[in-house]
Amino acid sequence: MADGSGAAVAAPQRDARPESAPSDGEAAAEEQTLSKRQRKKLLKHQKWEEERELRKQRRKERKQQRRLERQSQAEQGAEPCSARKRLRREATPSPLRLVVDCSFDQLMTLKDVRKLHKQIQRCYAENRRALHPVQFYLTSLGGQLKQNMDENDKGWVNWKDITIKSEHYHEVLAKNELVYLTSDSPNVLTELDQGKAYVIGGLVDHNHHKGLTFERAKELGIDHAQLPLSSFVKMNSRKVLAVNHVFEIILAYLEKGSWQEAFFTVLPQRKGAVAVDQDGKAVQEKEDGDSDSDSDATTPDQKKEGEDPNSAQTQNSKEKSDA
Repeated sequence: MADGSGAAVAAPQRDARPESAPSDGEAAAEEQTLSKRQRKKLLKHQKWEEERELRKQRRKERKQQRRLERQSQAEQGAEPCSARKRLRREATPSPLRLVVDCSFDQLMTLKDVRKLHKQIQRCYAENRRALHPVQFYLTSLGGQLKQNMDENDKGWVNWKDITIKSEHYHEVLAKNELVYLTSDSPNVLTELDQGKAYVIGGLVDHNHHKGLTFERAKELGIDHAQLPLSSFVKMNSRKVLAVNHVFEIILAYLEKGSWQEAFFTVLPQRKGAVAVDQDGKAVQEKEDGDSDSDSDATTPDQKKEGEDPNSAQTQNSKEKSDA
């Protein structure tokens, strides 16, 4: 009996240690199974949790500081206003209308639709802070583009100073006021007509549908034109520009009054844009030609001095001629 009762008492004692509590050896083994990146991530999370209260306190302090600043401004009779709001009040809206035609949804992959979405976001943001914001229209919105906007940019429904329509642009605006901007048009735009609505094709197709926007404009019987890019700029790539680039160039032209300044303000460096003179020759090439002739005139002296052909000066001259 004694042995049996002793065994009965001893049994719970062996099971008293919780099964879930790992021993030091198990904890060490678990630590070793974590990769260096996982351990770093774990430590970062632990630190973030430990500093939660500190962040909360800092937010309270910042909020209190802003409240005190507003009270101080009110006592001094100053109107509280952010720099961006001051800029918006100084802006002079333009009657010019810019329309992004989103009727090419079925011709694009989802990846390209996402790119178009980002370009439209850029147009909206630039127009909001422009010195002369235009009347912005987004037409034929639907399909993949609208779905992507709903999923990734729910705030678009609250956009201000923009007209968004599911209808086609020729159903929203008078046809005699429309001008389709397309690089395939033989008409070159020299000035902007404030009474017109300029349409930009919302198509990201990597040149798979050449001349499509031009054909659409002709089918509808509306005016068409291309920006005067070739008259001011020489590029090492095709003249087809992204939606936001065309949009931003027009905003820059409205501000600066110069096509050349507008182009060089907006065009990305990868386009390799250089200015051209009245003869259509690249200004950089002309300057390089002058520098080459100067270099030839001094070559005999350089040779007398035993100049190293691999020197920095010689390499710089070579780079200029290659450009």
